[in-house]
Amino acid sequence: MSRSPITCHVLDAALGKPAPGVKVSLDVLSLASQTASAVTPEDLPKTLASGVTNADGRCSDLLASETQLSPGVYKMTFFSGEYFESIGSNTFYPLVEITFTYADPKQHYHIPLLISPFSYTTYRGS
Repeated sequence: MSRSPITCHVLDAALGKPAPGVKVSLDVLSLASQTASAVTPEDLPKTLASGVTNADGRCSDLLASETQLSPGVYKMTFFSGEYFESIGSNTFYPLVEITFTYADPKQHYHIPLLISPFSYTTYRGS
């Protein structure tokens, strides 16, 4: 099964289950080498993709599986405030922005996010 080179998974730690319907966007902030990409410095930052987590809290199709990203600094934004509002909960964090280095295009990058109304945590997944 082919998947996006960058995927994410959102779990609602307060409810102990996946967080469906969370809007997600992926931006490129800077590139290690401008020669490997059609994105120029004037284009940065630039939103590359957006999506919504599925019933299992996953967004595995942000980018087409054949997408070739250049090494650089990227940011994934999770619209957590909209999610918590949709389930009738207040939150301290309306957005969770995770900035990361995309160093090796041969590897898959997975960004899990555990959220609750007043905290969040993340790590480099597999």
